[in-house]
Amino acid sequence: MRCATCLILSLVLSGCSFGYYAQSIGGHRDLMSRRQPIEDYLENPDTTEELRQRLRYVQTARDFASEELLLPDNGSYRLYADLERPYAVWNVVAAPEFAMTPKTWCFIVVGCVAYRGYFDEKDAKAEGDKLLGEGHDVDVYGVTAYSTLGWFADPVLNTMLGYSDASLAGLIFHELAHEKLYVKDDSAFNEAFATFVEREGVHRWMLYREVEPAWDTWSLSQKREQQFVALVMGTRDELVELYAGGLEPESMRARKRGILADLKSRYRELRDRQWSGYEGYDNWFDRELNNAHLVSVGTYESGVPTFRRLYQAQKGDLEAFYAAAQAIADQPPAARQTWLDGR
Repeated sequence: MRCATCLILSLVLSGCSFGYYAQSIGGHRDLMSRRQPIEDYLENPDTTEELRQRLRYVQTARDFASEELLLPDNGSYRLYADLERPYAVWNVVAAPEFAMTPKTWCFIVVGCVAYRGYFDEKDAKAEGDKLLGEGHDVDVYGVTAYSTLGWFADPVLNTMLGYSDASLAGLIFHELAHEKLYVKDDSAFNEAFATFVEREGVHRWMLYREVEPAWDTWSLSQKREQQFVALVMGTRDELVELYAGGLEPESMRARKRGILADLKSRYRELRDRQWSGYEGYDNWFDRELNNAHLVSVGTYESGVPTFRRLYQAQKGDLEAFYAAAQAIADQPPAARQTWLDGR
């Protein structure tokens, strides 16, 4: 996946060590202290033309988010911060060796989430190594965006500006969708909702801008992303079936290796035969894949089709869609999960 969102409310952490508490507070304060209004950068003669153009684009997309997508009209993503590093934070995701259930970490305000974020890559890798030693499958990856769910005016970061125009707009829409609707203790619901809003938002954004080459590029990227997701989710389902089969650990481990190797083989075939050698997902596959990598994709993608059906039931009316999504968010967890699973 191209990114995830770090949701760190450092002042309300629960059940965390002093070291984690300290790095979270320090990292958050440093990030917030770097914020400046985008207008200040645009008026500064020392701002490079490249940065100036990107920030103007951000302003237009940000206004579109509130005016056309009905997302929160607040101070978020109207500020800019240069972190002088490639990622905002590094996330740690873990899962059991023979299960597709992510480990969760709990916070007082945001509830339990399926990752733990660190402002220093070394700290994230140390946590990953600890979890590996405990027998977990682990994924440690850099995150380009940072969200406090509207508690603070979250800035656009230098780490976000390397994306294509469509992806940058989509990232802003995704983060604002979290501010629109967020359910404690339900990462799958939250990420599926935000991912759907992101994609529908970019679709509308492209129609609004009427830039045909950008539309063609985005449409192709969407097709490839859908094929990637289908490939990964199909493999996840194979592994879920394997883990439920009751095999001995060594036999299960060998079958797991075979299924993951087959995933890589099928990806290479897709890339070479249908994508004309496009290598955009090579980095994702160029590692020893495990359950943690697959559950990360599942958290963002598994519920998206259900939200699309909800949107279609509202005949494309965003206001009605948000109201319907809120009504489902207000249901008890079991009922909400049944709905998200499409049952």
